Amino acid sequence: MLTLCLFRHAKSSWDDPGQTDADRPLNARGRRAAVAMGRYIAAEGLLPGRILCSTAVRTRETVARAFAGISAAPEPDDVDALYLAPAERILGLLQKLPASDASVMVVGHNPGLQDLALRLIAPDTSMAVARIAEKLPTASLVVITFEGADWRAVQPGAGRLERFVTPRDLESGMP
Repeated sequence: MLTLCLFRHAKSSWDDPGQTDADRPLNARGRRAAVAMGRYIAAEGLLPGRILCSTAVRTRETVARAFAGISAAPEPDDVDALYLAPAERILGLLQKLPASDASVMVVGHNPGLQDLALRLIAPDTSMAVARIAEKLPTASLVVITFEGADWRAVQPGAGRLERFVTPRDLESGMP
């Protein structure tokens, strides 16, 4: 079985209008959300074997804050191709992974992560899928599993949604 965690970067700052998009850091709310989500991921046993991270400052900072002090978290692989990547590009990267990477987290951006989640999840009318379709908030986590052990076989509609968690869910005590 393969497990894919899609982790959208936390809320970024727009305080410096001269800053490039790729260089925007997290704002205070984003820093808090990244830490909260990291605690949740670790407590729920969702730490992946491999982390693929966009090279944007906000994605790298999300990973750094989420997994600070969690020794079991792997060092992220910075992947330039994930910066603002569409769903097709992310899926292509996943399909090149070795079977030994049975649990992978992609830390990236919308709309690519949201589109990918909706494409990979088997037809489902659950409230969680409806929530993902409506919005994939910053710092949210989507966990999808796939039968088999070969990333090349991961295709649209082949995944099972295991969970969808947002920072707001954690604040309200309901993941």
